[in-house]
Order: sequence, then C-alpha cells, then structure tokens
Amino acid sequence: MTKPADNSLKERLGTLRNAAIGAYKDAPHPQRLLKTLCKHVDRILIEAWQQTGLPSEHVLVAVGGYGRGELYPYSDIDVLILLNRTPDSELQQKIESLIQCFWSLGLTIGHSVRTIEECLEESAHDITIQTSLLEARYVTGSRQLFRRMKTRYDEQMNAQAFFIAKMLETRQRHVKLGDTPYSLEPNCKESPGGLRDLQVILWAAKAAKLGNSWNELAQRGLITPSEAQQLRKKERAFKDIRIRLHIQAQRCEDRLLFDLQMPVAETFRFSKNGELLNRRAASEYMMQRYYRAAHTVTQLNIILLQNLHARLFPKPSLPVRINDRFNEVNNHVDITNDKVFLDHPSALLEVFYLLSQRSDLKNMTARTLRAMWHARIHIDRTFRNDSTNQSFFLRILKSPRFAARALQHMNELGILGRYLPNFGKIVGQMQHDLFHQYTVDQHILTVIANLHRFSLAEYAHENPLCSQLMTSFDKPWLLYVAALFHDIAKGRGGDHSLLGMQDARRFCKQHRLSPADTELIVFLVREHLTLSQVAQKKDLSDPDVIRDFAERVGSERYLTALYLLTVADIRGTNPQIWNAWKSKLLEDLFHLTLRVLGGEEISVDHELKKRQKEALATLRLYGLPEDAHVAFWKQLDIVYFLRHDASDIAWQTRTLYWRANSSEPVVKCRLSPIGEGLQVTVYMLDRADLFARICSYFDRKNFSILDAKIHTTIHDYALDTFLVTRQGFEKNYRDIISLVEHELTELLKSPSELPPPSKPRLSRKSRSFPVSPTLDLRPDASGKCFVLSITANDRTGLLYSIAQVFSRYKVNLHTAKIMTLGERIEDVFLIDSEMLQHPRAQIQFETDMIDILKID
Repeated sequence: MTKPADNSLKERLGTLRNAAIGAYKDAPHPQRLLKTLCKHVDRILIEAWQQTGLPSEHVLVAVGGYGRGELYPYSDIDVLILLNRTPDSELQQKIESLIQCFWSLGLTIGHSVRTIEECLEESAHDITIQTSLLEARYVTGSRQLFRRMKTRYDEQMNAQAFFIAKMLETRQRHVKLGDTPYSLEPNCKESPGGLRDLQVILWAAKAAKLGNSWNELAQRGLITPSEAQQLRKKERAFKDIRIRLHIQAQRCEDRLLFDLQMPVAETFRFSKNGELLNRRAASEYMMQRYYRAAHTVTQLNIILLQNLHARLFPKPSLPVRINDRFNEVNNHVDITNDKVFLDHPSALLEVFYLLSQRSDLKNMTARTLRAMWHARIHIDRTFRNDSTNQSFFLRILKSPRFAARALQHMNELGILGRYLPNFGKIVGQMQHDLFHQYTVDQHILTVIANLHRFSLAEYAHENPLCSQLMTSFDKPWLLYVAALFHDIAKGRGGDHSLLGMQDARRFCKQHRLSPADTELIVFLVREHLTLSQVAQKKDLSDPDVIRDFAERVGSERYLTALYLLTVADIRGTNPQIWNAWKSKLLEDLFHLTLRVLGGEEISVDHELKKRQKEALATLRLYGLPEDAHVAFWKQLDIVYFLRHDASDIAWQTRTLYWRANSSEPVVKCRLSPIGEGLQVTVYMLDRADLFARICSYFDRKNFSILDAKIHTTIHDYALDTFLVTRQGFEKNYRDIISLVEHELTELLKSPSELPPPSKPRLSRKSRSFPVSPTLDLRPDASGKCFVLSITANDRTGLLYSIAQVFSRYKVNLHTAKIMTLGERIEDVFLIDSEMLQHPRAQIQFETDMIDILKID
C-alpha cells in the first residue's frame, strides 16, 4: 500500500533536493544549503513515518550530522527509532516496513532501533554512539519520550571521561590519516585541521555544558571574539569545499582527490588581475588556501583544547619563575604578562630555545600560544637582522633533542615562515608530480625529522648505516640547515637547487657561519639530487662513474653528509617509493666512493679479482669441489663479474656450473639477499625475444620488475637476473618460488607467439598528472651500443610493451635500470642492434617507442 506514496515522496524529495543544489550553485551559501536539505529530508521522513502507521508513543530521532541539522548532498542519514518498549512482532513488522520505505526513497540510511535503556547501555561502552546521541534531534513521534531520553542521557554524561575518549579517538584518526594536514589528497572532513577537529571541540564543550557555538565559547572566555570569527570563517570554507566535492563527485566523497581538485577549483572561478586562473593554477590556489585554513584550525584547536582541559580538570598551580619573561605552569611555558612578545620580540624564539633545553617542559600554555599567534606579524627585517634572534635560531637548530620538533612547531605557529620569508612562500604549496606526498614545506620538515631520526638509538634498526654515520657526524645541525633550503626554491621557476643554494649562502652569511660550514651547506643544497641520480641511472660497475662522482664530492665528510641528506630526502618524499633496492643502490655508491676517497684504486682488474675471491670463499661453504667453477667461469666475461655481487656470482655458479651447456631453460629463484622481493635467474640459449618473453610472464603474474641484469655468455647463453616483487608474496613465498620456476621454464620452452600485454590501467594520480613521455637514444662512450633513457607514466604492462618493441627491432639488451618514482618511470637501457645503425631505423624505433609510452 505504501509503494505509490513512496514513489511520490521520492520524486518530491528529488525535486526539492535538485532545486536546493541549483540555488547553491547560483549563490553559494553552505549553511543555508545544509539546513535546507535537512529540512526537506525531515518532511519526507515524517510523511513516511505517518504512512507506515507507527504508534505515536515512539519517536523518530535524527542523530550524527543529520541530528546537528546539517546534511551534505550525498551524506548518509543517521536515524534512531526510539521505542518505549521492546517491540512485539506487530511493531517489529511496522519498523521493518518503515526502514524499507526509507530505503525506497533513494536515501542512504544508517538506522538503529533501541529503547532508552539500550541507548544508555550502548553509549556507555561506545564513544561513537555516545557522540551521535549528543546531537540527537527530535523529528516526529512522542516528544515526551524524546525528552526523557535526553534527560537520562545528560544525567549519565561524564564530561571528563567524554573529553579523554574524544582526544584518544582524535589521536587515532590523525595517525591513520598521516598525522598532518598537508597530505596532497587531504580529507576535508577527517584530516587534521579539518571539519572533524572543529566538531570535536564543539562536542566536548557541549558535553561539559560550556557552549554550543563559537560565539558561546567566546562568551565563556575559552576563545577571543576574533578567534571565534576565524573559526567560523574556516568552518564555512571547509563546508563549502565539502559540498562542492559531493556535487562534483556525485557521491559521498570527502577526499580532495587529484582528479577532483581541478574540477572543484574551477567552480570557485578564481581570478587574478581580472582573468580567470587556468585549471592547474586554480587548483594550486585552492589547495594552498585549504592548507592555510587547516593550519589556522590546528593552532586554534590547540588553544581551545588546553582551555577546555583546564576547565574540566582544574589543577591549581603556582607559577615557577624561569626568567623575567617566562614562568613554568604545570610543565608548560607561560608568559609573565600578555605583552611579553611585544615588549621583548626575541622571546618569540627564546621560548623554543627554552623548550629545547628543559625536558620537563611539555609545551606552551594556551595564553602563550595565543599571544605568540597574534605577535608573529611583528617578525620583520629588523627582527631577522637582530643578532640576538639569529643566535636563538641557531641554538634551536643545534639542540640535539628538540630541533626537528621545534621547526615543525614554529611552522605551525607561523613563526618559521616569518623568520625565513622564502620558506613562508612555500607553506601549503602543492607539488604537482607523481611521487611527492606532501606540500613543499611539510616535505622539508619531514626530511629534517628523518635526519633527526637517524640520531635516535630506538630507530637504528631502520637504517643502520645512516644511524652509524649520523652518530659520528660532528655537526648534524648543518644537515638541518641544508634540508631547510634544499627545496625552498620550488615553484619559482628555474633550477630550484641553484636558487636554493643562493638562499642558503645568504642565510649562512647573515648568521655568520664559518666558511667551511657555509660551503658544506651550499654544496648539499646544490647537489642534493646528484647521489640518487648517479645511483639510479648510472652503471655503478664502471670505475669511471665512481671516480667522477668521487671527484665531484671531494671528501669523505661531504660524501657522508650528502648520503644522509639523500636518504632522508627520498624517504621524506613518499614512503611508498622507498624500498630495499633503492637503499642498496645508494649504499653501494656510498661505499664504492668512500673507497676511492680513501685512496683505494678501483680498477677493472682489482674489482674482478676481489669479487671472484669473495665468490670462491662462499662456494667453499657449499662444499663444492675446488674446480667446480672453472668450466662455467670460462664462459663469463669481465662485464659479468663487475655487474654482479659476489653473493650473486656464488649462487648462480652453485646453481648452474653443472648445467653450463644445458639444452633446456634453467629458472631459479630465491628471496632477494637485500631483504625485499624475489631474485630470479634465467639461463638458456639466447633468443631474440627472450627479454620480452620473460617480461610477459611477470606482467601476467602482476610482478613489478625492480632491476634487470642482462648478460650473454661467451658461448651465447643468456644469463639474466631479475629482481621482482609483488604485494603480499612473502606470506607463501615458497609456493610462489616453485610456481615461478615451473611456469617460466615452460613458457621459455614454448615456441608460441608472445601474448598481447595486459590492458593498460592508469592510476587516478597518473590520469590527473600525465607525464609527457620523453625518450633519449644516444651512442655510449664506446660507440658500439646505445643508451636509451625513457621517462613516462607507469602502468601495467609497460615494460613488456617496451620489450616487444625491442624484439621487433632485434635489440640486444645489455643492462636495464628500472626505476619507478611513485607512478613515474625513469628507465635506462644499454642496447645494441644492427638495425639501429641506420638513421631512418632509429627514427622509426623512437616513434614506435613513444607510441607505446603515450597515455590514450
């Protein structure tokens, strides 16, 4: 009987909803839209309740955001069907009909059915339920039952326990979302500094009966009227963005995903000098506004939470004098009067120095934070040129305990960007690429935190070499300075390394650093990309590469500093792009360069003998005959021994020496010695399509190839080694090793044609930030081979597609440097082919290669 009415209600709700959203698009007013949508749903639910015929002694209650009277275009609608008794079968049937009716309206309903006693019992054990009931709002039914529930709920509320539970819940949420407002795809509702943080404040205040709005909190003295105004403004901005996200995505989407940022930014119609900004500029402008709003909310929340805590947990304590400007109150630094920062501007930095010197001081009081927040605008050129302030800043950097945290805190309070104006320009600046995870300022501070982490014994297991080097480095604070400036020139145009180097030199001169310290910092900023580029793109088996790099670095001190900064930089870019293979490349380059700087000769002959000696020592442990390796090694040239570690040589010799002339393919796997991935060796008579055939297998099995060493023996056997990985393979690696060995062997035996690559799948990020594919083909130093460098968006099947082009042009592959940076590949291949000796063939080869790199 209710179905025709349901259709009518559904159509009417759709019409009302579309009209409200249309009015919002014409004249954006976030709160008006949220209230209007809520009222429309109220009316429809009331009619559905009446049509279902539930007895009047029960009540329909709005809870959660809907209970707050705010409804976003695609948000869930949370309701409580509050009963005055346990339902019998007749009532249960009517409740089920009501819920079916709700769903038939096209609404996403989250419902619960409880009595008052059940509500109280559930909320006592579940902070989420307790919070949703805090905002319970009457919709229809028995007002008396609703008031009785609210009275019982209020009586049971323990404001102190509620506050503690919400703080723990907030902490867990922040950690889950990266513990920063500055991720490049923030959640405007849940991320630190977002809407949820504002709601937590109001929930805690409401539970303690201290106010239900920012104005009421200001009247109670928890915040100032100007702070209340700022919070209202930021809250409105977040609501506006969240509404536009829902409308643009046409779903409940609260994340500012890359593929939504530009469309959402376009709806704001940002302009400069009367002209609308293009899509990317509008997106960057919107995101910078978002980050600065989140930054403000984060700081005001700290002040509010401290004041709320003081009201809920009064702890009288007499101030203990620190000096004329500061007291200690409950292990927090407190200013002696409200004008301290105005009368003594240097105190803006002195307070951070105090925190760095005394481990008993946890933070600053709300009064100190508020005064600092308002006084920061007085940091100007005169302040920056003051020798006292410069001294305080350097002393903060030199603090072994607090430097990284101090700089983060100074950035959050707007102090760092004022003291270093060029740093202020990159606060909240997006990095539109495929591998950075944070804004520029947050990336820099994460790099500094990583450097500090190297000095802490509890994290030594993460990177033992870095911990060892950092512990013995005499002035680690110089690395912090270099990290501060290494990306400070991002977004200015030109080479950010050179521009940042100039900023660093000015800083060093202004702060009167010694010439030696200045040159180290300038070197690190200028060369901060060099070590990773050499390690990832050059042939480390070539002694000339190592000697050239050693000459560029110049000394062991400079090498150590550059290595530490490079590791911290890569790990601070995006945790997902750091892996054991990258770690090994950097570490290998470090040790090889260290040997050259120490006066050791790295010659081909020396390296050959060294690796053969180490490999033979390992082979003796296997119990092989003394001459077991001889016949096999006669088929291996010098290049093989230079490009393989001694452990790899020993493993492959042990596996293959008795099958050196096998007519069947040999495939052997083991867990990679570097601690990540599988090492796969293929040994068989060489064939033109071998590399493509191997890549086709890994493509079908969803393995990512991290590295490939391609070698042809003197008697024309292919001896190829791959480092591959796949998510979760460690759980049953023994079975996977057996499967790879069997299946790949069978594929290599087969004369069948190569299968087509998997259907290309681009990630959201790659679709939003496409990389223009580039290809560089040029002769190597010998003139016999070509170096092929490729940059493009990564995608499934890409390496296999490249390998198929190699096969068509009868390319012999000597080495492959497979480098994935986030979702961009930068691969380097050493190849030769008779076909490529002709210019026309080279042009066609490059054209075919570009075609398969393009994104359709």
